[in-house]
Amino acid sequence: MTFVGTFWALVPALVAIVLALITKEVYSSLFIGIVIGALFFTGFNPVAAFDQVVNGGLIKVLSDPYNVGILIFLVVLGVMVSLLNKSGGSKAFGEWASKNIKSKAGALLATWFFGVLIFVDDYFNCLTVGSVMRPVTDKYKVSRAKLAYIIDATAAPVCIIAPISSWAAAVTGFVEGEDGLGLFVKAIPYNYYAILTMIFIIATTLLGVNFGKMKKCEDAAENGDLFYGQQVVNKETTYNEEKILGPGKVIDLVIPIIVLVALCVIGLIYSGGFYSADSESYGKFVTAFSNADASVGLAMGSMLALIFTIVYYLIKRVLTFKDTMSCLTEGFKNMVPAILILTFAWTLKAMIDSLEVTNYIDGIVRSNVSSMITILPAIIFLLGAGISFATGTSWGTFGILIPIVVYILKAIDPQLMIIGISAAMAGSVFGDHCSPISDTTIMSSAGAQCEHLLHVSTQLSYASYVAVVSFICYIVAGITKNPVMPLIVGVVILIAGLFALKNKKA
Repeated sequence: MTFVGTFWALVPALVAIVLALITKEVYSSLFIGIVIGALFFTGFNPVAAFDQVVNGGLIKVLSDPYNVGILIFLVVLGVMVSLLNKSGGSKAFGEWASKNIKSKAGALLATWFFGVLIFVDDYFNCLTVGSVMRPVTDKYKVSRAKLAYIIDATAAPVCIIAPISSWAAAVTGFVEGEDGLGLFVKAIPYNYYAILTMIFIIATTLLGVNFGKMKKCEDAAENGDLFYGQQVVNKETTYNEEKILGPGKVIDLVIPIIVLVALCVIGLIYSGGFYSADSESYGKFVTAFSNADASVGLAMGSMLALIFTIVYYLIKRVLTFKDTMSCLTEGFKNMVPAILILTFAWTLKAMIDSLEVTNYIDGIVRSNVSSMITILPAIIFLLGAGISFATGTSWGTFGILIPIVVYILKAIDPQLMIIGISAAMAGSVFGDHCSPISDTTIMSSAGAQCEHLLHVSTQLSYASYVAVVSFICYIVAGITKNPVMPLIVGVVILIAGLFALKNKKA
């Protein structure tokens, strides 16, 4: 029996996801999925399977330059967060925000706005927004689960509709022989999941609507339990809150954050050849961004920002040299859970890739596309969601679906091709948004300091609500081939549903 290139290639990821949701324990669930993938690949040879797990999995993903760059970026941001907290800058910002933000709704909308503002990269968004806004949302009794949802919902969904982002650069790379950036821009108005997610956050905040398990978390937060019963684990073991050692002011948080954003952008365009005279991207900002290596750019930018912050704090005597150095270990320690989950998630993806899951998906799409042209965008949306949820990667899903969509629809209907590309991106982001093995989901949990599987279970109903409305939008889009009418239909259904939920509870 062959497991390569068949439905069995998806089984390891599905087992890991189901086990994680049932057992509420993500590490062992991911590892079991990895072992199953290795056994499938080696024909259940235990020695070969063990070698596949270690050499073809863990060592392979941890020696991959891109992955190493992301881990460096993650650790550096952890150190930055520790510095901002110990300096007193985060506390000062929280006190300032408390005077200017007068309500819980204001705290939620400020978090949403800050998340939208940091559109350059989803990893950067997840960790920065959480570290800055936690003191504010805590004051107004916003549950950590709700904070994690807003962070996650303003990460990938914002990046996928931002032409100047690492995501735009990734998508353009999957459209061979075409103006990738041009197609990306044309697809933005059709990205209903991303657009409706932004509207959904504003609407639920203004209407004061919560439902599903998120409502239970928000009710618990009103009674002082921000972690929904997970506070002992989170506060005492996983996410130690650093003691404030410095007399930091708001400016001591704002300046490092601005420098971090600026240097990460510079790092991204540097990795894309903006400053290289022998590169086609030399002096061309948009081209350099399209060619950027997010791993290299973010790692370089964050490291320079860390050096700047340390020097800045020493010059201003906000922290002593000994205190700044202690943040190195504290920041690393706080990121260990996210690093471990990421490593296992990447290893699981390596097992799935070795089983040639892309060939299986490719065959399904190509053999069934001709019979469903009108509803094809909606079908592509569902396919993207399923693949991304099972594999935990939206970028990997882009790589599978977008070339197929371009190949099949370019000659048949160029406008439908653009809608199809957008549907592939939207579905992939939705699946990535919900998947417990997604790196952005993992980092959103870390950024909000929320127990990971609590974040996954609470945001599922919210993301699924928006996805159902988006699916309807893509059915309408396949018929009208116009971006406006489907969006109007989607907004009406979205808001009407929220009013119905509000009135039902009333």
